[in-house]
Amino acid sequence: MASNLPPPAPHGDPHPSFLGPILFAIAFLVLASLIFTVAIKSPSHTETESMPSLPLTYPATRTVPASDTYFGVKVSDPYRWLEDGKSPEVQSWLTIQNKLTRSYLDTLPGRDALRQRYHQLLYIDTISAPGRAGDRYFYMKRRSTDEKAILYWRPVNDPGAEHVLIDPNQFVTTNNASLGETATTLDGRLLAYTLKPNNADEATLYVKDVASGNDLPGEVIDGAKYADPSWLPDGSGFVYTYLPPAAPEHPEDRPGLAVIRYHKLGTDPKNDPVLHDKTGNPTKFVSAYVSRDGKWIFFVQQNGWDKNDLYYQPLNGEPTTALVGGWKPIVKDKNFLYSLYPWKGDAYILTNEDATRYHLFKAPLDHLEHSQWREIVPESPTIVLQGVSVIGDHLVLDELDHVTSRIEIRDLDGHFIRTLDLPGLGSVSELSGEPDHDELFYGFVNFTTPPEIFQTSISNPEQKLWDKIKIPVDPSPYVVEQVFFPSKDGTKIPMFIVHRKDIILDGSTPFLLTGYGGFGISETPYFSPGFYPFLEAGGGYAVVNLRGGGEFGEQWHQDGMLLKKQNVFDDCIAAAEYLVNNGYTSPNRLAFRGGSNGGLLAGAMLTQRPDLFRAIICEVPLLDMIRYDQFGSGKTWVPEYGSPDDPEQFKALYAYSPYHHVVPGTKYPAVLFCTAANDDRVDPMHARKMAAELQADTVGTNPILVRVETQSGHGGGDQVKKTVEYGTDIWGFLIHELGAKTP
Repeated sequence: MASNLPPPAPHGDPHPSFLGPILFAIAFLVLASLIFTVAIKSPSHTETESMPSLPLTYPATRTVPASDTYFGVKVSDPYRWLEDGKSPEVQSWLTIQNKLTRSYLDTLPGRDALRQRYHQLLYIDTISAPGRAGDRYFYMKRRSTDEKAILYWRPVNDPGAEHVLIDPNQFVTTNNASLGETATTLDGRLLAYTLKPNNADEATLYVKDVASGNDLPGEVIDGAKYADPSWLPDGSGFVYTYLPPAAPEHPEDRPGLAVIRYHKLGTDPKNDPVLHDKTGNPTKFVSAYVSRDGKWIFFVQQNGWDKNDLYYQPLNGEPTTALVGGWKPIVKDKNFLYSLYPWKGDAYILTNEDATRYHLFKAPLDHLEHSQWREIVPESPTIVLQGVSVIGDHLVLDELDHVTSRIEIRDLDGHFIRTLDLPGLGSVSELSGEPDHDELFYGFVNFTTPPEIFQTSISNPEQKLWDKIKIPVDPSPYVVEQVFFPSKDGTKIPMFIVHRKDIILDGSTPFLLTGYGGFGISETPYFSPGFYPFLEAGGGYAVVNLRGGGEFGEQWHQDGMLLKKQNVFDDCIAAAEYLVNNGYTSPNRLAFRGGSNGGLLAGAMLTQRPDLFRAIICEVPLLDMIRYDQFGSGKTWVPEYGSPDDPEQFKALYAYSPYHHVVPGTKYPAVLFCTAANDDRVDPMHARKMAAELQADTVGTNPILVRVETQSGHGGGDQVKKTVEYGTDIWGFLIHELGAKTP
């Protein structure tokens, strides 16, 4: 079990398996595919006008007289027939749309040069910080000739004895599976891991013998979408979350069927005993984990995205069905988040109860009543306590100070020892270490510094560079600003702006704005090599820290959810206006890009302020906010967005739902909708319906296109060549629409 203790996340255990933080090589490639930016030579044009769009003839899309009535309000849905992705008619519609999209993207100027630049920047060696189990290091690494990152192990004291453990490249020609969750036994002897066909969320769990590299026969568990396995100390078995198939008539209810099981190695998984039954509520996620000493078992029930319950009980030997009735609440029915890590007879509890920026408590494991909690790290007035790790018998605090990382080392009673000397202002992208080893690894990035991995210890502040990712870019001509500006209601919103040091603030610079604003996720500085050709061509980009994220604690999150979701859109509009009003760019040189919840944000920018943007990239989006809860994982997001069956929440949803606010006769920006054929999280129906409506209602020549990624899920493709293809399409489109050019 890992020592990482972040604020709880609804998709799993509050203690991710220790390999979770080290899957950086994979995360790096995914991040690159999402935010890769490249500029190429374009035909000459004036400094103040973007490239003209080519006229397009859209295929006719039929409408239907579908509608629903909510609280006296009739809600029309003329493209409802596009919801059925398996329908031959919908598939035919997609074929025609893809043909149109390819006819546009494949003929854009400079495409070959763009693709070549992608090869230079993405076919590179990558590596993650190592995680340790027993006397072995485990880490991800991709050679420049690989398509996917590979999981390796080596002995701690023998850098030359490197072994391939899992190579996802072998699956490219079959089911194109990607590596999902990983968890080793404490001694590093066995590895539980999941594979996800086509990089979807659905997964199957396997167990591998590390020394031989062979899978153990018979150890195959389906329904491992949220498995999050937690090993017993002796490696004889593990606790995990099992998700059975959904009823065909109600697939959206499936998350509520999840149960906690125990699997003993060598037994048939079909007979695994249930330790906690299903909740029956798809808005709740469940997980369980075992303490490192095997004396306690904990159960977590995530009640939406801003609160959870914790339960526990003693574990005397092997988990059995006898545990079902013995769960004792630690916290229950409170509107706060809690994480708990057990170590040496004590529990370390991180919570935002009475502390929106979080504080840390300590309590004896045999007396976990709230009255026995002792605060050892109080809430800071300015710094967010993002997570706590127990490393080298000390507390390592992962903090966020004005949206940049800060790491503190304290003793087990919370007494301050020192602050880790980071290379600069940026983000700690990985933090790994074990509670019984003094060693600590961390990754560091910012907007202009390629990823670096450092090795240090708890007892000695001396650090050394363990490895770094070498990318053919020169960051020296560029500068990063952090600005604060007022939103519509006066709230100060931060934003990072990256551009050349010699930028002329005359509104002529092509700019990309991006943001997320949801689920308490913080947008901290990151590195993407693909921005560099765009920066070198005189472009710039901005990352705005919207409400709905976690940059300033849980209150910042709650101020952008449910009935307050419009705050997120107002913040983003204010960010775009700041860039325009201060001469960084102009509306005909400004683009917005967002995915998933950020795709909803892109849709809101498109419908609420079409005059403010020249182009929109809308990726794997939610757009029909009246029927979103009936598809994919939609019901799990009701606590974040609200339910259309609640009168006040319906009113808020309908007020901003992008699909319901397309106005005929409006000149909309150029739009590229990007979706994935195997997205089992956000249903592609959102992009299909919105694209059809925009194509019918927009005026002018700005293109409205749909791009479907095959053999990938919500996270996109995990092959480098897929990333190259995707980046070539995305940024070829944006560069053309924004009129970017080389100096």
